[in-house]
Amino acid sequence: MRAIDRPLTFASGASQREVVGTSLQGRPIEARVFGSGNDCVFILATIHGNEDAGTPLVERLADYLSRNPALYTGRRVVLMPNANPDGMAAQTRGNGNGVDLNRNYPADNFKASDRHGDTALSEPESVAIHQVLERYQPARIVSIHQPLRYGSECIDHDGPAKALAEAMSMHTDIPVRRIGSRPGSLGSYAGVTLGIPIITLELPKEAKGWDGAKLWSNYGDMLLAAIAYPETLTVYAGQ
Repeated sequence: MRAIDRPLTFASGASQREVVGTSLQGRPIEARVFGSGNDCVFILATIHGNEDAGTPLVERLADYLSRNPALYTGRRVVLMPNANPDGMAAQTRGNGNGVDLNRNYPADNFKASDRHGDTALSEPESVAIHQVLERYQPARIVSIHQPLRYGSECIDHDGPAKALAEAMSMHTDIPVRRIGSRPGSLGSYAGVTLGIPIITLELPKEAKGWDGAKLWSNYGDMLLAAIAYPETLTVYAGQ
């Protein structure tokens, strides 16, 4: 049974860990859900399996939210630390089928191919993410990546997300820079087709070798700013 065919059983309380889908090779795709407010932010990492610095960063964020519930009072935060567990295990960009999951969404610019999938949402990992979008209707999304080249880190944005990108940039030295809406990408689908503000956060290439503590020290405040947006809030990742 595909993930999209199974009912979700998320609790409406403070925090819940759930399996929202299963990868092609049978690995669980997990989400952590905090809070129950109408304002929802969805943060995911490692949609490309070899760009996995975001996974320990999002896990640190989950730990931080567990200790600081005031940050999600009146809102819901959905975290997916590892969107492509098979790719991360194999250290490949794509999933077990070799499909680039960030080209597999039903965006207006989707283009079928071996690399993108024969159809949009052909892959179980993409279905799991899509189901989270449908279930929670996030007001904003942050998808964490790493660029192929050194010095290419940036806060990219699609849809009405420029102000969110600028708010996040106040807490980091990573610049705001538009890359462009790639065919079938989550940015194209959520940002352009659905009109949801979405950030594609390209961490520095060298962040792949950093531990969770260093990642959180450098980028925790930026993620907390995305959660608190559009409120004016001074956040301290060291708490």
